[in-house]
Amino acid sequence: MAAESVGDLASPSSSPAARSCAMVGSKTGGSCQLSPPCPCPPGARPCSPKYFGRDSMVCVCNATYCDTLDPLVLPAPGTYVKYESSKAGKRLERSQGSFQRSLHTPGTRCGRVGGKCHGRTHPWAPRLSWSLCPLLQIPLLHRASAMSRRPLSLFASPWTSPGWMKSNGDVRGKGTLKGQAGDKYHKTWANYFIKFLDEYAKHNVTFWAVTVQNEPLAALLTPPQFPTIAFTAAKQRDFVVQDLGPALARSPHRTRIIILDDQRIHLPHWAKVVLGNATAARYVAGMGVHWYLDSIVPARCSLEATHKLFPGHFLLYTEACSGFLTFRFSVSLGCWERGNHYSHSILQVLNHFVAGWTDWNLALDLEGGPNWVKNYVDSPVIVDSSKDIFYKQPMFYHLGHFSKFIPEGSRRVGLHSSCRRLICQLEHVAVLRPDGALVLVVLNRLGWDVPFAIQDPAVGFIETVAPASSIQTYLWRQQ
Repeated sequence: MAAESVGDLASPSSSPAARSCAMVGSKTGGSCQLSPPCPCPPGARPCSPKYFGRDSMVCVCNATYCDTLDPLVLPAPGTYVKYESSKAGKRLERSQGSFQRSLHTPGTRCGRVGGKCHGRTHPWAPRLSWSLCPLLQIPLLHRASAMSRRPLSLFASPWTSPGWMKSNGDVRGKGTLKGQAGDKYHKTWANYFIKFLDEYAKHNVTFWAVTVQNEPLAALLTPPQFPTIAFTAAKQRDFVVQDLGPALARSPHRTRIIILDDQRIHLPHWAKVVLGNATAARYVAGMGVHWYLDSIVPARCSLEATHKLFPGHFLLYTEACSGFLTFRFSVSLGCWERGNHYSHSILQVLNHFVAGWTDWNLALDLEGGPNWVKNYVDSPVIVDSSKDIFYKQPMFYHLGHFSKFIPEGSRRVGLHSSCRRLICQLEHVAVLRPDGALVLVVLNRLGWDVPFAIQDPAVGFIETVAPASSIQTYLWRQQ
């Protein structure tokens, strides 16, 4: 099993350095200034920048210093707060302003917030693939839980069964479970899920959900040393109906079942096969999606089509990372474009009925590991253990523009946009929080500034600018 966290991805003082809390020593590491002066709100700590090339900036943290924000406080009625990060070097920089009551000179794009509410969001977080033994995992989970402002929602995903249960007799490689659903192999494997939950529960660690299998079909394309179990949609359906679903129902655990946990190219077909069975549909809570082949099939044809067919089952992005299948650098320190890729994906899928988005990794080393099959990738946090420091990448701050401001239970709301140009250039999503505040996230991936306006009929309007290569989060109360 790989244990994964679904929770608030925030700064180290409030959560995820938090999530698996990659602790470092006290050495500052070279020439990085760890307390640069900057006009910041009282209590906030600015980024300590380090450059790896002209525009490739990370924020350096050690055991005694790390940038952070003040706790979020809703602005007064009629005012807003804005947080901005940019390729030019801003990292969640806070500013504030007031709404105006009449819109006299709209910018090149005007977003009007309001209207229909859509699905609830689940918490945001990195996906933590545990290769450590439980004796190391459990204390980290306890520390993360103690640091979190609200309970963690954890989900777990299996890579493989023991080799004796598999058709190829090895934990590695492209085997299936022996036999058929309902037989001793499938029932024994279902009981492994229950035993996993039982043992963690003894240490006061509970899981919100389990996925049936990590990448049941994509794994067929991976190198032979990768551990996996292959499932078709029909075999996964039968395993849920005859084995896993009943085993969980009989157990004391209220853990939910997530199917698929693979690429969206399999949607809506996978959902039709599994959820088209009434018994399976009762056991299953939602569908997990990985981002790696998103460019092949549009979100409208996969995610939105699935939601329309099965609106009672959530869609959750359960894995994403940058740096996979690269021939040069798995880790690219300070790469703004990789952060852009994260935000573009999150904005796209949120606007197509996805309830949350999960990073595969919280922290990796400079090589993009450790990984026993050398599947090195990038991560929002990169640890340089030789200097007892870690780097917060642009990806970390792109995630923060969502996770720090969109809590669990928020709802996407209608956003009516109009353009004065032929091409609408900004990407965005609007969300209504449980406390009644509105959040608007705006991404500008272009190399030039884009002026625009925000209009909320209940409050007024803002004329503002999305700087080149930037992401902004606006927060205000509705009156």
